[in-house]
Amino acid sequence: MDYKKSKAPVNTVTRNIMDLCQETGNIYESVVIIGKRANQISIEIKQDLNKKLAEFASYNDSLEEVFENREQIEISRYYEKLPKPTLLATQEFTEGSIYWRDASKN
Repeated sequence: MDYKKSKAPVNTVTRNIMDLCQETGNIYESVVIIGKRANQISIEIKQDLNKKLAEFASYNDSLEEVFENREQIEISRYYEKLPKPTLLATQEFTEGSIYWRDASKN
């Protein structure tokens, strides 16, 4: 998923609690759903970043040599500018694009 194209805000946004608990009927349940989705997004972003940075890895044991790679710096800056996983998960939850179910209610 391309998180840069997401409509999630980059900064923190104050949200109405009643809007968040409208779908589940319980604010705590909504927060748990958002938190679990944020963890999934965080893991996806971290794996993607590690995969891209692994291309630039050098396996020298010398601590004296430090290489600055412009492409590596640009990739890192790109990921720093992405919205936080909690903001992405909250945006997905408010749009209704997260699938969730409660196994204890079935």
